[in-house]
Amino acid sequence: MNINKLLLGCFIFISATLPVAAHEAKYAAPLLGSSEVPASGSPATGSVLVTIDFDLVTMRIEANFSGLLGNVTAAHIHCCTAPGSNVGVATQLPSFTGFPLGVTAGTYDHTFDMAIASSYNPTFITNHGGTVSSAFNDLVLGLDAGKAYLNLHTNLFPGGEIRGLLSPVPEPESYALLLAGLGVLTLFTRRNKRETAHV
Repeated sequence: MNINKLLLGCFIFISATLPVAAHEAKYAAPLLGSSEVPASGSPATGSVLVTIDFDLVTMRIEANFSGLLGNVTAAHIHCCTAPGSNVGVATQLPSFTGFPLGVTAGTYDHTFDMAIASSYNPTFITNHGGTVSSAFNDLVLGLDAGKAYLNLHTNLFPGGEIRGLLSPVPEPESYALLLAGLGVLTLFTRRNKRETAHV
């Protein structure tokens, strides 16, 4: 049997047996005072994971934080601007529904329906096409481009005590497919080198 056909068959089999990825995108960031613009100098830390589900048109926010110098007054996502600069709020004002306020540490886990206007700052909708759909698309584009950040505001730092610039998180299936492809390419290269050496 031709080795090229065998390798191609293996690659197709591996690709076909990988789990089908959900229509989701994930974005993560550490929450730090040094990420504020300008830096706040706060020793507080935290992390955030944002999951966009394109089938359900939802956005799940999972966050934790501790060691704030001030008490939380607001938390939301700002979009869309280049890293190292500030921009207006894209999501609910003044804060995410149910976010722990008046504390220096806490956790949060909430899923928003991004198909309704109340999940956004009305100004963000107006400035991004005038519809919930266009606002959602622009928010996702901002997240994909690393131009959105989650900000925790406190009474001591009204402009934000800690923030995290959200970055896309690759899916495990992408890594598996990449590794499978690299394996096939390595085998093809080795085989071609052997054939060239025998000629």
